Amino acid sequence: MRRDGADVGWSLVVPLKPLVRAKSRLSGAAGEEFRPHLALAFALDTVTAALACKDVRDVAVVTDDGMAGERLAALGARIVPDTPAGGLNAALAHGAGAVRARRPGAAVAALNADLPALRPAELELVLHSASLFPRAFLADASDFGTTLLTATSGVELEPAFGGPSRARHLASGARELTTPGVPSVRRDVDTGEDLLAALALGVGPHTARQAPRLAGGAPAGAEPPGGAARPLPPQVRASGA
Repeated sequence: MRRDGADVGWSLVVPLKPLVRAKSRLSGAAGEEFRPHLALAFALDTVTAALACKDVRDVAVVTDDGMAGERLAALGARIVPDTPAGGLNAALAHGAGAVRARRPGAAVAALNADLPALRPAELELVLHSASLFPRAFLADASDFGTTLLTATSGVELEPAFGGPSRARHLASGARELTTPGVPSVRRDVDTGEDLLAALALGVGPHTARQAPRLAGGAPAGAEPPGGAARPLPPQVRASGA
């Protein structure tokens, strides 16, 4: 994206574990066989919403999962192999480096892959706030972790995700963002309770298609007779944003 001849817009880095290992804490709520389908749906909805945000120039997904990589690349994401294989923060630093190898002046942001309710307009508000500080972050809905970490042009990302990352990012000097009205950017999903909260907010189409399984319906990916759309459970609202 270019405005007035200048290269602008955020490059987002989204980390995704191999699906067989992703979202392990959801096994109890979703079932072990269904969990990888749900993890992929979260990532697809997250990347779809991110690419629809007008302040996002591009999205790089750091993953070694071939099938997920193909699906996300089809949406328009760039796939970066997780060559460090050193965990979440190493993957994010590697992804940021890959972005800046192509575009040295890029403003970069690390974004969780498990934001199925993400709204482009809410992400835009957060990124606008983040642009005012060299490094900034948004805490998750529990105020314990982090869903977004940003670094403007020329500033290192220095990711410290995992566990009590809100405290670590504060200690690192990053500015905590308190942008109001952005629940979808804070609503990551690690547990069954988190998933219910995301469904209540309204999730993207990929997660919404999996929702009937969560309510005890047909197996993931199964189509109803005649190809008709399967209705969502009453507690699920598909996002229109």
